[in-house]
Amino acid sequence: MNLFGGALMIICGIFFQPPSGSGGEFIQLPQPALTGQVSVEAALKARRTIRSFASRSLDLAQVSQLLWATQGITDPRGLRTSPSAGATYPLEIYLVAGDRGVKDLDPGVYRYLPGNHALALTLKGDLRARVAQASLNQSWMATAPVIVVLAAEYSRCTRRYGQRGVMYTHMESGLAGENLFLQAEAVGLGAGIVGAFEDQNLHRVLGLPAEHVPLLVMPVGYKY
Repeated sequence: MNLFGGALMIICGIFFQPPSGSGGEFIQLPQPALTGQVSVEAALKARRTIRSFASRSLDLAQVSQLLWATQGITDPRGLRTSPSAGATYPLEIYLVAGDRGVKDLDPGVYRYLPGNHALALTLKGDLRARVAQASLNQSWMATAPVIVVLAAEYSRCTRRYGQRGVMYTHMESGLAGENLFLQAEAVGLGAGIVGAFEDQNLHRVLGLPAEHVPLLVMPVGYKY
């Protein structure tokens, strides 16, 4: 790890809060690459919503890159890849990993911890089919090796901006989702996006804390 990365981990670690239900199981992710082989323009031109995925596992380096692009920290002050109203960062990112979906990662639901660039296991088991069922039975979603869920803790933003903070949070989820789309394309993957789901059912399937409200569901994997 370089000097900047080490300092970033120390500074952001001050704000680390072990998530409830994690069982103390944490996976440190590889450091993300800051340069790539695909330009922003090329990724924009190639980006499409993908609904068919090859049966091929991802690795932790790819997962690291995807999650960092979605909500990773890019500045010692704690600023992230996606802009946020007043730097309140109401989003929470969850990874649903399937059986053999990610090499060296057990199937389960993981919460992304930006300050530590790590994963915390919150639920064990392959829950992709149940996520698809909660998403109005869109079975194609379960073929992706991983599903990224963007959730919101609205109070972080509404404490400062009142009811308008809800709109700001929705704006932020769109920005973070586009980051994930483009990063997936840049590393040779594809992403889908789903907003049609039964809120309470999906919340229950994922075992989310009461204050975390799912907003977007994005299956990711190799294009079929």
